[in-house]
Amino acid sequence: MSRVKKGNVSQKRHKKVLKLAKGFRGAHSKLFRTANQQVMKALRHSYRDRRRRKRDFRRLWISRINAGARQNGISYSQLTGQLKKADIQLNRKMLANLAMLDPEAFAKVVETAKQA
Repeated sequence: MSRVKKGNVSQKRHKKVLKLAKGFRGAHSKLFRTANQQVMKALRHSYRDRRRRKRDFRRLWISRINAGARQNGISYSQLTGQLKKADIQLNRKMLANLAMLDPEAFAKVVETAKQA
């Protein structure tokens, strides 16, 4: 039986890893071993941060809503409770956009929530 060498297979694998490592600095994009380590690390970070991004945006929206609410004389927690009572179903992203881009409309939303 003839001997099977892995030259072609490993060459393709190396090429795939180095393609993923494009843009990394120095040896991290040139040498296979270091590139492979950095690619694995980058993939771990990207997996984790896809979940973290959702948390970060929620925190940002809440802080923007809180700032807008305090300008209208109410805290974030009170505002959310009153919005729930008034059955105003605006999500945090939309409320944050209103608070930042259209303060008059946000003030009207706060007033309607206070009256409920």
